[in-house]
Amino acid sequence: MLDKIREILEKEYINTVSPIRLSDCKITRPYLLEREGIGSGTAIMIAAPYYTEACIGASVSAYAVSRDYHLFFRELFERVLPLLRAEFPKNKFCGFADHSPIDERDAALRAGLGVMGKNGLLITEKYSSFVFIGELICDAELPCDPQEPRHCFSCGLCLNACPMTDTRACLSAVTQKKGELTEDEAAYIRENGYAWGCDICQNVCPYTEQAIKNGSIFTPIPFFREKALPHPTVRSIEQMSDGEFAERAFSWRGRECILRNLHLLGKN
Repeated sequence: MLDKIREILEKEYINTVSPIRLSDCKITRPYLLEREGIGSGTAIMIAAPYYTEACIGASVSAYAVSRDYHLFFRELFERVLPLLRAEFPKNKFCGFADHSPIDERDAALRAGLGVMGKNGLLITEKYSSFVFIGELICDAELPCDPQEPRHCFSCGLCLNACPMTDTRACLSAVTQKKGELTEDEAAYIRENGYAWGCDICQNVCPYTEQAIKNGSIFTPIPFFREKALPHPTVRSIEQMSDGEFAERAFSWRGRECILRNLHLLGKN
């Protein structure tokens, strides 16, 4: 079964995949498993790369350049789950991303997909930390090799590069803050040029540097290459239909939030 799952995901351009028993996962939302009728089994952890050439020098975080990754996983599962259910009719399958029954980052680490960075992100060898985590869960007990979570080599470059080391906040959190910003918060946005999110700690990471040198950092997944918006402007955001805006990663905060940041950056 695991070979078949890998084969199906490979056709979706996903090759960073590893299983972990549900019994080795931290179950955070058991009701999601109960709803699927799964009491035990295996989580096949997925690291989906999203970085493209359009992300280089973008004025929004790389994860927000494409359409919202929740749409990617929804479309992925709509294609993959029927294939698995047809291939293995006696088993139950479901898929999750973000709103999951398990602690996804911990499960990905225990499955051996990568290491934990000092910035709190999962770092993979092939794509660095520019990945989205999702999982297929089935009620079959598949062969697994659980590992203790490993950490990066703690060079500290990510922490030293953070523009907000004098606070407990994160620039990404500031860009997502609703309402009025303090003068200092507005200055952070102007100085660092991000209208949404922040990639500074990821960009300086040695794993990212190595992935760039290896030529492996760019995603082969078509979804993340389509409808890229690396440099939104006030006009482009205002002219989006509600449906188009709802597909962007920053839509959950409403237009006012990103428009405020774009005005601060003079992206008119």
